[in-house]
Amino acid sequence: MKKVSLILTSYNCKDNIQRTLESIEKQDYPNIEVVIADGLSTDGTLEVIRQFEQQTKHACKWKSEKDKGIYDAMNKGYAIATGDIIAFFNDLFLVPNAVSLMVNAIESGDYVGAHADLIYATDEKVKRFWKMGQGKIQSGWMPGHPTLYLKREVYEKYGLYNTAYKCSADYDFMVRILKDGAVKLAYVPTTIIRMYYGGTSTAGAGSYVVSLKEAHQALKENGIKATWWIDFRRTLRLVVQFLRAGSYEGNINV
Repeated sequence: MKKVSLILTSYNCKDNIQRTLESIEKQDYPNIEVVIADGLSTDGTLEVIRQFEQQTKHACKWKSEKDKGIYDAMNKGYAIATGDIIAFFNDLFLVPNAVSLMVNAIESGDYVGAHADLIYATDEKVKRFWKMGQGKIQSGWMPGHPTLYLKREVYEKYGLYNTAYKCSADYDFMVRILKDGAVKLAYVPTTIIRMYYGGTSTAGAGSYVVSLKEAHQALKENGIKATWWIDFRRTLRLVVQFLRAGSYEGNINV
């Protein structure tokens, strides 16, 4: 059975990480490794992590040291992960079989990864409903990174996250692995994750602007043509995600 490493990053986020770890604990997949890269938290986050380590049914490893931001922490987490399948996760699972669904999808065909649907929400309201299906970069499509499960071989071939980006190293990474068509992803048409609304790339209009600018840079640096057209189509998809929010009928809190 494949081992799945769920890599978390944390810094002074004791309430959110408590909820995140509780949602991981409910997962039914029997071979999960929880990896936490903490940035020297001082608010009680480390106490939450220690308690989880002692009580969890899953394997758990963590380290707390100074980092250079979230993408540096993600790279640090990957360095100590030992899973056959890797996912970066700082959110809430909405279904207890999310990890099982993703592993089964990868193993259902000639796939090296899988992705699914997600929502951005507060405890009271869905703000965005990301339902992407399959597509191509040129159409403004991109998987939701929090739902992206990849075999380790993908990281070994394409490398990790470029820490020069403040908001969009995940987008740059996905462009890098998907641009040549060699990475084949399965799609799971299920909303498996709720993202905490107000994160690095969703904290407000200013963050969206920075994210879009960095994404444009990532397209250019990866040799993608018609970048402005892709930017336009990505923005339209973003607008649709906000408009679609009211159509989500599932759970928000678990």
